[in-house]
Amino acid sequence: MYKIIVNSQSKCRLYMIDKLNIVKQRFDEVADLIIQPNIIADQKRYVALNREYKDLKQLVDKRGLYLEYTNNIAEAEEILADGSDPEMVDMAKMQLEEAKEKLPKLEEEIKLMLIPKDPEDSKNVVVEVRAGTGGDEASIFAGDLFRMYTKYCESKGWKTNVIDLSEGTSGGYKEIQFEVTGEDVYGTLKFEAGVHRVQRVPQTETQGRVHTSAATVMVLPEAEDFDVQIDPKDVRIDFFCSSGPGGQSVNTTYSAVRLTHIPTGLVAQCQDQKSQHKNKEKAFRVLRSRLYDMELAKKQEEDAAKRNSQVSSGDRSAKIRTYNYPQGRVTDHRIGLTLYDLQNIINGDIQRIIDELSLVENTEKLKEASEIF
Repeated sequence: MYKIIVNSQSKCRLYMIDKLNIVKQRFDEVADLIIQPNIIADQKRYVALNREYKDLKQLVDKRGLYLEYTNNIAEAEEILADGSDPEMVDMAKMQLEEAKEKLPKLEEEIKLMLIPKDPEDSKNVVVEVRAGTGGDEASIFAGDLFRMYTKYCESKGWKTNVIDLSEGTSGGYKEIQFEVTGEDVYGTLKFEAGVHRVQRVPQTETQGRVHTSAATVMVLPEAEDFDVQIDPKDVRIDFFCSSGPGGQSVNTTYSAVRLTHIPTGLVAQCQDQKSQHKNKEKAFRVLRSRLYDMELAKKQEEDAAKRNSQVSSGDRSAKIRTYNYPQGRVTDHRIGLTLYDLQNIINGDIQRIIDELSLVENTEKLKEASEIF
């Protein structure tokens, strides 16, 4: 039994505890549901409930800490109000000071966690990097971005797997697609979608002049079979010889697969495997993700318009970041962040940028939810 002294501040804490108790009740319900045979047999619901269980568990763990701190404050205040035992008073002061120091930060964390999470954030992704304006230099830059992301993913313990690529004539890639699997991948990498610009002296430049080139990054949340239903009649399937690496068999067998979704004109292809079946399976995953992303982009555009968001919008053609080599500078234009640490950033150290973008987005969400608390 937790004893709480009711004052204006305590009322807010009681409200928070009420919210957390509702979360605990739902957590217990989900924990019971995911072991039921009929739920396990329903793959769509089972996957959704497992994700919900994982998210709720984090909140339930925070609830335990919150109850501990608020109980410590209540007990300490009672001892201080009594004041009959000097030794207990000294201990109560220390307990009260420690709990009051830790509680505000925990409250902010809980407020943020109580805001409904975007269901897409926990998904794996398909990332597409395409060379834009700038010719060969744009392809080289697209290759630099690909290496930057693979190094970042490696540092996070995420797995990357190339799906399809088209090499540039002077290095890099005209286009490269790769999967990223791990924990909350889309929620992290979604901030990278948009046009990235580079300013530097190209390898092919003999006059030493700085050129500006660009590459476009798309981050598609990976759609499950039950997220997007594709009618096989709507898909044209073409098989062709792979032009990518992989030995002689790549060029002599029709293992590469190209899918065209006739209603939308969307195309997805895969040629990284020697198995036609595996390439077809991967290409369908990409196609589902493209179709899912189309709908998601509409939703994000609507949400961004309501929120006037700086970092989450459906505008995939917006210039989001500049990498300036002469100045050793990286600038994210959405939030006006400039870091003079280009070499480390291009080598995969992009966490600071993502953290700042996450902070802005979370601040916007907290403003929206401020009336709740």
